[in-house]
Amino acid sequence: DVQLQASGGGLVQAGESLRLSCATSGHTLLPNTMGWFRQAPGKEREFAAAIARSGGEYYVDSVQDRFTISRDNSRNTLYLQMNNLKPEDTAVYYCASSPRIYTRRGSYYQSPSYDSWGQGTQVTVSS
Repeated sequence: DVQLQASGGGLVQAGESLRLSCATSGHTLLPNTMGWFRQAPGKEREFAAAIARSGGEYYVDSVQDRFTISRDNSRNTLYLQMNNLKPEDTAVYYCASSPRIYTRRGSYYQSPSYDSWGQGTQVTVSS
């Protein structure tokens, strides 16, 4: 089974940056599809960003142009660079993966498309 371990969260002020990492194990190759989801207090978990093995990147509108997702296949690690953070980015961030390759853009945005999930890392942005 693929195991995911997210890290890099913390407390920052609005406008600052953080980089989240997701270390993976239990596989030969980094899963084809990987993503980040987040859950704010009192809200449902929502999609933030995803990346395909091909390098295609997908973002929710609210983080477009501020967040960058990347993958290092040689290190079996997924990253999320978050710049210009806002208080509304405060949430627990989860990394997730799937062995499948999706052709429909919408599939990347949906939680059921992912099989394995990390434990989450807290990001808090103060105003």
